[in-house]
Amino acid sequence: MNHNLSVQELSNGILADNRVILSKAITLAESTLESHHEIISQVLENIADKTGKSLRIGITGVPGVGKSTLIESLGLFLIKQGKKVAVLAVDPTSSVSKGSILGDKTRMEELAKEKNAFIRPTPAGEKLGGVAKSTFETIALCEAAGFDIILIETVGVGQSETLVYEMTDIFLLMQLPNSGDELQGIKRGIMERADLIFINKVEEDNQNFAKQMKIDLTTAIQFLPKKENNWKTKILQGSALENKGITKLWETIEQYFLFVNENNSFQQKRENQLLFHCENYLKDIFFQQLHSIPTYKNQQEKILEKVKNNKIIPYFQINQLVKRFF
Repeated sequence: MNHNLSVQELSNGILADNRVILSKAITLAESTLESHHEIISQVLENIADKTGKSLRIGITGVPGVGKSTLIESLGLFLIKQGKKVAVLAVDPTSSVSKGSILGDKTRMEELAKEKNAFIRPTPAGEKLGGVAKSTFETIALCEAAGFDIILIETVGVGQSETLVYEMTDIFLLMQLPNSGDELQGIKRGIMERADLIFINKVEEDNQNFAKQMKIDLTTAIQFLPKKENNWKTKILQGSALENKGITKLWETIEQYFLFVNENNSFQQKRENQLLFHCENYLKDIFFQQLHSIPTYKNQQEKILEKVKNNKIIPYFQINQLVKRFF
């Protein structure tokens, strides 16, 4: 295909659910080039009125908990219900090589064959929070392409995963039935955000572990602050590999969306998320602009040199340096 598509061609291709053009647009959103950002900004403006109509589901949990397996089972279930499903799988980036394996698609082999499924692995880059820097834009692009459900699989590294909460409608935390000390799996930050908890890999030989885990989690939830939308976190269990508990999981997700729509908290959360991302974009642009000023960079290098020689503690000097430019 033509690698120099116009903004209009990109926009039309996305709206027509052309997967090649959709993938190209996501690549532009992931790019660090300013010229690519300008193109994708115009595309997003063109398709803005076609976004916001999907259900966004964030899925997190420790590595090995079975996120990819659950997404494949849930995705296949939803496609049978007549839904179009997009999966955004965020892959960890090496701090040494700066590369990512991007192998999640190979772990969802059956789902990848479905014409109503779209799987996009994305490198996390240097972004914390379990999602990539471009994930929010990618969600909008997939919505414009007509996907009903967007499943976002986070990196799965622990407490920093809560950023995915700021771009999804429902937050699903996965747990293992035999993860050892019950307090180890009950992390306050991520537990406070979880709307659903799915205890995965519940098979014949670990029923007792799963039962005890559910008791521990139920007890822990009682001590967490009440959610703004008044939803009470639900705890489910099953086996994604054996396709157990998937129907119940989706029924509970539907109950959640019915609940938040009835009390008008769904739209309020979407609006709060937009404000959150506006603040984040402002910080990113501010940081980039500040570092593009030659005099700032020169003075910053002088401070860093003194820090390396153990002559100063950096906070106050950096604070004064930034103030000089405003």
